[in-house]
Amino acid sequence: MPAGGRPTVRSRRLGTALRRYRETAGLDQPDAAEAITKSVSKISRMESGHTSASGLEVRTLLDLYGVEDADERTRLLEWARKSNERGWWIEYQAAASSGHVDHVALESEATHIRAWEPVLVPGLLQTPEYTEAVIATGPKCFPSEKVVELIKLRQERQQRIEEGGAHFTAIIWEPALAALASEPALGTGQLSHLLEVGKRQNITIQLLPTSASLTAGMSSAFWAFSFGAETNVEAVTLDSAAHTNVVEAPEALAHYVLVFDQLRSEALPPDGSAERIRNLLEDGMPHKEVKT
Repeated sequence: MPAGGRPTVRSRRLGTALRRYRETAGLDQPDAAEAITKSVSKISRMESGHTSASGLEVRTLLDLYGVEDADERTRLLEWARKSNERGWWIEYQAAASSGHVDHVALESEATHIRAWEPVLVPGLLQTPEYTEAVIATGPKCFPSEKVVELIKLRQERQQRIEEGGAHFTAIIWEPALAALASEPALGTGQLSHLLEVGKRQNITIQLLPTSASLTAGMSSAFWAFSFGAETNVEAVTLDSAAHTNVVEAPEALAHYVLVFDQLRSEALPPDGSAERIRNLLEDGMPHKEVKT
């Protein structure tokens, strides 16, 4: 069973992939169970991520399903091998919710990360001071030691991006930064930080202009994750006041891909976004839109 008695992100992703390949092959769970000489219940629990799959079981099922792509087979076998491993983020599970831990697990293994944030600066781009302010204004009153742990967790997440572990594209609605410009004590450091990290080759920051309010209203904040060389979105996380939810249904993922593409098409390009941030930083108020 996956560590902790609940599906891990890795075991759930493996199970989703195995189910998708089984259905594509036109086979049912009894067919799969017969191939690995296990019960239908075992297949059901494997596909839901509640039971680990061995490398031999995965190879047998992929043969049965006709999956011949070597890279894909290697990837799924790696997921099986690591499905019960404890990630570095586990040490923060006492401070973070289980949903947030799932988000960090996806983020840590992704090769491409996309974020849409209409209200806040994305966590991967926050300064410690901004992070602390966000936590302090939330509905929960955290003890100081837990605040320290949450800030440390966010900094460790940022470290991987800073080391080039994934490409990160963030689209932020301009009012989120315009509001910061009116709070120099907090905003100056955060806006300056955005200009600095935006120079990195693996980080793309784009602002959606204030005028694009209808487009901004298409969706609340979400994060999309891709794995491996391909940029196909395989998981999306959504934050609410109480939960972080992971979305993996293909039709839902396709919807978020369309929304992100629409947001990106109406956002300022990276250089225009940097110029807008500089304007906000210089005089503390929104400027007219940069011509693109």
